[in-house]
Amino acid sequence: MIDHLAHLRPDPNGIHSDGIPTAALEAPPLESTVNGVGDQVDPFTQKIEAWWRRTQETKSNDLYYYFQAVDALEGPWVHTEGKRKLMFATYSYLGLINHPRIVAAAKAAADKYGTGTHGVRILGGTLDLHARMERTIAEFTRREEAIVYSSGYVTNLATVSTIVGRGDWVFSDRWNHASIVDGCLLARGKFVRFRHNDMDDLEKQLRRAPESAGKLVIADAVFSMDGDIFNLPAAFDLCRRYKARLMLDEAHSIGVLGKTGHGIEEHFDMYGSIDLKMGTLSKTIPGIGGYIAGSAKLVTYLRHTARGFVFSAALPPAVAAAITEGFHVLEDEGVERNRILTCNARQFISGLQAAGFDTGLTESPIVPIMVGTEERALAMTKYCQDNGIFVLPVLPPAVKEGTARLRANVTAAHTAEDIEFALGVFIQAGRLVGVID
Repeated sequence: MIDHLAHLRPDPNGIHSDGIPTAALEAPPLESTVNGVGDQVDPFTQKIEAWWRRTQETKSNDLYYYFQAVDALEGPWVHTEGKRKLMFATYSYLGLINHPRIVAAAKAAADKYGTGTHGVRILGGTLDLHARMERTIAEFTRREEAIVYSSGYVTNLATVSTIVGRGDWVFSDRWNHASIVDGCLLARGKFVRFRHNDMDDLEKQLRRAPESAGKLVIADAVFSMDGDIFNLPAAFDLCRRYKARLMLDEAHSIGVLGKTGHGIEEHFDMYGSIDLKMGTLSKTIPGIGGYIAGSAKLVTYLRHTARGFVFSAALPPAVAAAITEGFHVLEDEGVERNRILTCNARQFISGLQAAGFDTGLTESPIVPIMVGTEERALAMTKYCQDNGIFVLPVLPPAVKEGTARLRANVTAAHTAEDIEFALGVFIQAGRLVGVID
């Protein structure tokens, strides 16, 4: 089995969202056993049966670790299926999931407003909580306005497909998240990929677009599979030169980049350089949803035309209150928590590298432990899970063949002792499967 495969899909040109030919994803024809005449089954059944066989085979080999139900939290440790494990598959980079101020805000909102809203935001579903939430996000991002969608995936899907219309061009980094890819595919403009973080190739692609066309360049701020950072300074210069708008997905950079956790603009000291600032509310901020922050005119346009916003129900009151308080906590505690996070990531990465592991391109708490083959990744995962580390593999086609890995996410909730414990398990696993000596 693989990480994040279900949300990746082939494009019309026969190339997977990670650059893999779609033919490699197609299951072999299945023979019908219903009528006994060897007829091929329909393509829907073929795809469903292929996945069923793959999951069942993985489970039968005791290698299936997806959808483990966590039933208790103990700081960075979790209890799942009767075992206590140190969590390294979390997106809670600053460890705010169980922060008492955030939990209290959610409880108070539920007590006052109940558990739901009256519908979509544009009609009867807007509470004063939603207005405060969006105002808080706008202030945090130093933008005029913000709009909040029901999920990060919907945020990218709806925004890109709304902004980019017929005659427009959208330029997407080849390693972008699937929600960006799907938004580009849904849009009715020209969809162009440029090589990962390659500004020469981006410029080459921008030159191809007609001068009169609307142009949108979009990328992750921190790339979720490799942990490297987008080259904002160079991209900003190119966008201004070619009159393109710049949109960055800060899902993995809010709370992570910059000394106060304000993200990639703080990291490069380039506040105001991004036209459309996208972020999620389910990682550093412990809620659900996603946002776009920008000019008042941009946000007004999206509020009335982005179908993923207009036709989706409003976030529940408890979630909206938790998000708002989450940003306040980040403002109050971000400096210290970011300092701890940086120290933990440095300790973990240096320990892995000293043992001989390849940690790829990472510049962040997202740490790919490169192992090469699917077999090694699954074997290492099993050893780690059996020995108290909650980590998951990332396998083709979510990444290219030969680049299978374990993806370990470091947090501010980890202690130095936690990191040392984890290093011992990863190193022993790596030696057992032959990744390191």
